[in-house]
Amino acid sequence: MAVKNILVSQVAPRVLTQYQTVSEKFGVEFTFRPFFIIEPLSAKEFRTQHINLPDYTAIVFSSRHAIDAFFALAEELRVKIPETMKYFCTTELVAMYLQKHIVYRKRKIFFGDGTPQSVVGLIGPKHKGETFLIAQSDNSSDALARCMEEKGLNYQTGIFVKSVSQNIKDIKFSAYDMAVLYNPADLKSLQDNFPEFKQGKLKMVAYGKTIAKAMEEAGLRVDVKAPTPEAPSVARAIELYLESAK
Repeated sequence: MAVKNILVSQVAPRVLTQYQTVSEKFGVEFTFRPFFIIEPLSAKEFRTQHINLPDYTAIVFSSRHAIDAFFALAEELRVKIPETMKYFCTTELVAMYLQKHIVYRKRKIFFGDGTPQSVVGLIGPKHKGETFLIAQSDNSSDALARCMEEKGLNYQTGIFVKSVSQNIKDIKFSAYDMAVLYNPADLKSLQDNFPEFKQGKLKMVAYGKTIAKAMEEAGLRVDVKAPTPEAPSVARAIELYLESAK
């Protein structure tokens, strides 16, 4: 079956160059439609986790959503975040976002290369005595927690944001030849909106091991997996798939 129309379960990226290259090369059309949104937990929801923010001397962030939710909750709960708080971020981009809430140059901020191992490496012996809070979403991977557990670090995970399925009942999957899912929340939204969903001939792309596993456990056929050394992005993975299908 020729692939002409591809549905991507995300907001259209600011830079569409890679997708435009695939479109021009193979005559395909991409439609971007987020299947879910991220919302911060309310103070009431957060309290059910019995987390006392002043108990922690360091916090780990992996997303901008979690940063916004953390500071909003601290304000709502009337908790003053001390200047001695240490911030460990998975990437430089996430770390730089802290400037929205704190004076960046006056705080102790560290960032990794996007992997759990890089964050744990930043902690090392120097910061091993801190009490860490890992700020997560309701569907975060536990990879970072496992790494911290292996190093014997004193940590706790806390959910600060949640995934909320969007109403996508208007999507006619029969109009698409391929669909891309990135997150287990994408799959949950698909199942919430289409309880009787049948994949049929629809090609499906999974970006990341977590969503690939979730899709397979749900009985879906994963035709394309990314990232790989050859295909670090979804666009490249689709490009290679289309080339092989010629």
